[in-house]
Amino acid sequence: MATLYTVHPDTPQTRRIEQIVDALRNGAVMLYPTDTVYAIGCDLNVKSAIERVRQIKQLSNDKPLTFLCSSLSNISHYASVSDSAYRLMKHLIPGPYTFLLPTTKLVPKLVQNPKRKTTGIRVPNYPVCMSLLQALGNPIISTSAHPLDEEEKTPTIEMERAKLFDTLDKLVDVIVDDGSEPGIEVSTIIDLTGQEPVIVREGLGMQEATAWATLVS
Repeated sequence: MATLYTVHPDTPQTRRIEQIVDALRNGAVMLYPTDTVYAIGCDLNVKSAIERVRQIKQLSNDKPLTFLCSSLSNISHYASVSDSAYRLMKHLIPGPYTFLLPTTKLVPKLVQNPKRKTTGIRVPNYPVCMSLLQALGNPIISTSAHPLDEEEKTPTIEMERAKLFDTLDKLVDVIVDDGSEPGIEVSTIIDLTGQEPVIVREGLGMQEATAWATLVS
């Protein structure tokens, strides 16, 4: 049964954030709110926790996992960012955007796409996420907690918060509750591995992403 931590959505309590972070460092898997949907996540540096996230989501090892970073400069430690990619990301970060980027050696192989050596990275515009990232000091895995369609692109079911918590209560170790209801609006995914940015999934912030991608390409 998961430990429930109730946090303020705008000013998360420092003590509770520290308790959650301590659990993550010790291998906990959590359910937590983001600026898109509720996500299942863990410390990027704990292999056993990443393996559990894959098991919970029933993801094969060839499916890359997205993770959250605290800033654009933090992303540069985990991904190779071209000049054009940097310009686009600078305009869109923080926000509901997932950027597909070539990884550096700091990204565990269990997180990457094994063939392309790429991963998805986000900088969320959400106080709870940012508080966790800053306290932990390194990225947090972020994969949608909702059932996805056959192409694993968009959630197919919108759940009430209580039902989502009940569904995952025995599968995760920590549940972070800021009172927000789970939505089904996912992030916009932008592939930045090529010469030009390519939007591969439409989601929140789609219009802004399209406008900036056109300007910087």
